[in-house]
Amino acid sequence: MDNLDSFWMPFTPNRAFKAKPKLLAAASGMYYTSHDNRQILDATSGLWCVNAGHGRRQITEAIQKQAAVMDFAPTFNMGHPLAFAFTEKLAGFMPFDLRRIFLTNSGSEAADTALKIALSYQRMRGQGAKTRLIGRERAYHGVGFGGISVGGIVRNRMTFGTLLTGVDHLPHTHGVPGNLFSKGEPEHGGTDLADALERIVALHDASTIAAVIVEPVAGSTGVLVPPKGYLQRLRAICDKHDILLIFDEVITGFGRLGAAFGADYFGVRPDMICMAKGITNAAVPMGAVAVSNRIYDTFMQASETPIELFHGYTYSGHPLACAAGIATLGIYEDEGLFARAASLAGYWQEAVHSLRDARHVVDIRNLGLVGGIELEPRAGAATARALEVFDRCYDKGLLIRVTGDIIALSPPLIVEKAEIDTMVATIREALQETV
Repeated sequence: MDNLDSFWMPFTPNRAFKAKPKLLAAASGMYYTSHDNRQILDATSGLWCVNAGHGRRQITEAIQKQAAVMDFAPTFNMGHPLAFAFTEKLAGFMPFDLRRIFLTNSGSEAADTALKIALSYQRMRGQGAKTRLIGRERAYHGVGFGGISVGGIVRNRMTFGTLLTGVDHLPHTHGVPGNLFSKGEPEHGGTDLADALERIVALHDASTIAAVIVEPVAGSTGVLVPPKGYLQRLRAICDKHDILLIFDEVITGFGRLGAAFGADYFGVRPDMICMAKGITNAAVPMGAVAVSNRIYDTFMQASETPIELFHGYTYSGHPLACAAGIATLGIYEDEGLFARAASLAGYWQEAVHSLRDARHVVDIRNLGLVGGIELEPRAGAATARALEVFDRCYDKGLLIRVTGDIIALSPPLIVEKAEIDTMVATIREALQETV
């Protein structure tokens, strides 16, 4: 392409990219094809989202068929059969009693939706003073004003004003002594880190706190795996103080940890789950919030207006997205991809940790089919080393993701052991060549 000026690219150094563009032209299975016709092994599921691999025929055909029948239908005071069929199927994947589904179009919208539901729920039940929201340092909950308010990535917040008021943050779970190079859940610090919520409660009083939102595994900030007991302790504290617990599972949902959701993997019951990405295998944008029957029933029973929740999106339950979602969930079931991810987790763990002795590596973290390789920052040039590794890997035919000075890996759940070996060998080679 000759002219790249029109597209203002997201989360991208536009000037640098357009001077040396990386363009992907096609995709199938585990591979992209670049604009210069090279095969690029996908170690990141696109952007944490193509869990079933690229170009799945069942999904493509479902979208095409639905587009030919009906391109769009509103869901404000109307409905269409696929929205109900899809949410019924999705509810069957949900853990515990999270069977009521509100459809959005992205993870950002899902996070903001969950926060609005939490605030409205507290008011519905006569607890209108519960308005404070608790996030966590280094958290990513999308880019809506609610999500960046409870999120904890400084660059995502610093230029956008005061954001939401009445927000506080738990400490992140990274950097606990003794947890370097942990395989799976780290051993140390879980209870102490979670008990920070008690200090926040003591500061603000539980009567003012509506909800706590956390990612079971923080993905976008560099694969921060919770120490043992951490999520369980958060649940106990939320129960003690009548606070809702929201899991943002936009990344951990749909098999990434070897279970349907992180809530399943950790055995912890949240009150709401945010999801997106793998919900349609990224073929059509969609997100959702699953809420407990208790929350939904409160709205249905306590609302004094015909519309119980004044919230929604033009494209909530878009017919093409619902068609893609039904086909995607069918693939997960038919091919047993969540169990497949669990069966590969041990091999993945050993492969990723084999890079412990590679040049520049200062820590490695993993859980399920996700891995984080932390590099020593280059003096006076944070992130530069990781970006150089990213470029070198791409030139060698491997797509990785970097965040700060961390390499984040999350291959499609169809990955083969030989492809895992190729990923690790390519990263080792790129690290060796990087200053």
